[in-house]
Amino acid sequence: MWSRTKARILDLWRTLRLPSRHYSLGFLTVAGFIAGILFWGGFNTALEATNTEAFCTSCHEMQDNVFEELKTTIHYSNRSGVRATCPDCHVPHNWTDKIARKMQASKEVWGKIFGTINTREKFLDERLILATHEWNRLKANDGPHPAGLARRAGAQAVAGHRQEDLHRLPQGRGAPPARHDRRAAGMTR
Repeated sequence: MWSRTKARILDLWRTLRLPSRHYSLGFLTVAGFIAGILFWGGFNTALEATNTEAFCTSCHEMQDNVFEELKTTIHYSNRSGVRATCPDCHVPHNWTDKIARKMQASKEVWGKIFGTINTREKFLDERLILATHEWNRLKANDGPHPAGLARRAGAQAVAGHRQEDLHRLPQGRGAPPARHDRRAAGMTR
């Protein structure tokens, strides 16, 4: 039995050492492994770079609209000095949900590219639709998880946390669907 195992290992080693056209199969395997690590590192770095408030507010649609509202809330300025940032609530923490949200967000980029939300008026016209999508996503993901805030502010700051009014719907723009609790969704003021 040992001799058969040894023979198989030697056959595998010979196969890995055989050249393809210019490189051995072993070299190509190791190179592929290293390339995979580099790709994953780059992908993860890019993913995390898009999970920052600076990235979220880099387009003027967010900077001039919802970010201005955030600045007037206790989530932005409070006694503890710990701020809730956009990704704390709007980027799922579960990896698969995060990737799904990033794919949805790529669709939202079309709104910027094709001018669907490139002015305040257009943004306000689309706001209820955008908010409804976000309420549905929050409901599907069990709402935001303030674990990151708990680590930064201390457990006591988050223990009694009640999701306060954060974003406002403009007057006369309608209300969220009846199946959603506006206060729980944190989207009204």
